[in-house]
Amino acid sequence: MSHTPLTGLGWTSAANVAPAGWTAITTTVEGAYANFGKGFAQKSGYYLCFTSAINSENPTGDVISDVVILSDKSPLPSGYIYVKEFLDPKSSISKKKRLCVKLIPLGAAELAVLEILVSSKSKVLPNYMRIGEMSGFALWCKKDHVHKPKPLPKPRKINLEMKQLSLEPDNKDTPPEKPPPPFGPKRQATLKRHESIYESSNVYAISAMDGVPFALHPKFENSISSSTNASSFFKDVHIKSLTDIEKEYNYGFVVERTAAARLPPTIS
Repeated sequence: MSHTPLTGLGWTSAANVAPAGWTAITTTVEGAYANFGKGFAQKSGYYLCFTSAINSENPTGDVISDVVILSDKSPLPSGYIYVKEFLDPKSSISKKKRLCVKLIPLGAAELAVLEILVSSKSKVLPNYMRIGEMSGFALWCKKDHVHKPKPLPKPRKINLEMKQLSLEPDNKDTPPEKPPPPFGPKRQATLKRHESIYESSNVYAISAMDGVPFALHPKFENSISSSTNASSFFKDVHIKSLTDIEKEYNYGFVVERTAAARLPPTIS
């Protein structure tokens, strides 16, 4: 069974009379000739034909959602049309019963007719819906859910403001700079006065002191700016050694140890 919905049904006086893209049903499911009309004072009959193609008569590709057989006195239901006729001048179709189809857009279709079969009136075809009887034959159809093609995503239009927010550089021909390794060489001890810690060049070497500017007290800056030789200002600065620092700031915790020794014993 084809999974392509049918887009048209019609009558043809012969298999070679139907237009390109149409297929005539010349035999029943039992193998007999499916020639409608022949034998009722008619020398030649006609065959049911179908198509799944999109042609000039159905340029939008509407699909068949339903098929019905009407008597000559029944009005045509809303949304239905009579099937096409591809006949030679000598052929004619009985109007006692008319075959009609309902076409709907593919995008709106949930169920569509995928197959049409012809059988004898006594035949039962499981999983097929019986449409009705015409000229001693029974007509059957198979309906199924339509496999709709997935819509392709539309390309997004990026305006000038969005392009300005892009992280990509404007000059794509320039090779990108290699970022410093996460644990790269030892960073400089000081930062420039107006250097930002959020610059991409420092993103891998940020510490708690980054962003804190190094500056001298204003009174020292004035002394340096007024002095012709900056080194003369620091000649009186005494740099203490580790021994000097420990000697000056040594604290033996004698009072604390004495107080701790006088504490009464605890009761266990």
